[in-house]
Amino acid sequence: MLRRLRNSKWRSTGFTMVELVVAIAVIAILAGAAIPLARNVIKRDKERQLRRALWEMRDAIDRYKDAADRNAFQQKVGTEGYPPDMETLVKGVDANGKKLKFLRKIPIDPMTGDTEWGLRSMQDDADSTSWGGQNVFDVYTKSQGTGLDGTKYAEW
Repeated sequence: MLRRLRNSKWRSTGFTMVELVVAIAVIAILAGAAIPLARNVIKRDKERQLRRALWEMRDAIDRYKDAADRNAFQQKVGTEGYPPDMETLVKGVDANGKKLKFLRKIPIDPMTGDTEWGLRSMQDDADSTSWGGQNVFDVYTKSQGTGLDGTKYAEW
């Protein structure tokens, strides 16, 4: 009787090779399904950061334009009231002894990892990828990638 209990105790501990293979296969299938989902989550987060950065810079350009239209500061002829470059939004302009700043810093493009953005002026074509240099009317990412919705990031 004691011998029988001892043998059954040894048999009940541990896993068989088949159980280990099945468990590893299930874990591999779950990991394989999780990787594409994780990639989409990361891409969606970068897209959200890109939309936020574009909105922030375009809002700063609009606020600069509004202040220029109200003659809050002196502006160059031919700029149509838009900033001459992105640094002007960060450094600010002198408005009757006060410094008006429109942007704390130029955001990093999450798609390229750089602070260099594509710029368009009023004189450029709407889909131009070269900046004429007269003023900054719009910004876009220099990334050639495509978003989850199928549109190119540079068209956002």
